[in-house]
Amino acid sequence: MQPAPLFPRPWTDVVDLRDFYDTGLGQMARRMIRRQLRRFWPDVAGMRVLGLGFATPYLRPFLAEAERVMAVMPASQGVLPWPPEGPGLVVLADETELPLPDRSVDRIVLVHAVEATEQVRGMMREVWRVLADGGRVIIVAPNRRGIWARLDRTPFGQGRPYTTGQLARMLRDCMFTPVASAGALFMPPTTSRVLLRSAPAVEELGRRWFETIAGVTVVEATKQIYAGSSLRGARARRGYVPVPQGF
Repeated sequence: MQPAPLFPRPWTDVVDLRDFYDTGLGQMARRMIRRQLRRFWPDVAGMRVLGLGFATPYLRPFLAEAERVMAVMPASQGVLPWPPEGPGLVVLADETELPLPDRSVDRIVLVHAVEATEQVRGMMREVWRVLADGGRVIIVAPNRRGIWARLDRTPFGQGRPYTTGQLARMLRDCMFTPVASAGALFMPPTTSRVLLRSAPAVEELGRRWFETIAGVTVVEATKQIYAGSSLRGARARRGYVPVPQGF
């Protein structure tokens, strides 16, 4: 078994991410992580929801109820249009220069984001800036103690993994207050269809008894409003690229 990498690798290419989620293993991962997201956010009616990183596989359940759903894919990762039907809801931008007004989003999901960027603080400052007062953020990141982070055959084996405690400290350092955490992906990253069909049962068993060895850590946090003055200051803002539609 290979040890987890000590330093983050470059962003996983967007095509590799898409191809992973098209596999049986990727579809299982999407279902199991979605379950945790919906446990935290069972109702986002009337809210504005943002996905940062490669979060589009997890945003579709919110489309029918949220006021608005959008996604930002980092320039170093690349971008694909989404959703396949209807107007595009994705933009390409630097993760430290989000093309959104202050306090314009109620919920933010970060997937394939904190483990890949070399500018965690810069990215989280932008997340803080665009998150509305009283808003919430969820980070999904590879668990340093889990087997998924130690095998590089999936995107969760790339970049810098975190423990729940490390994510909580990072969030507090970036002016968020962690309020809840959970694990997901207790099933090893197998391609066996027989084993993949048993994933829901394994997930329930792992969630009850083996939380520390989950494949990913899911942490929810709220914005610390009183700390906001330190984020104010003039900064040159880079542009962003809307995703062309129809291809």
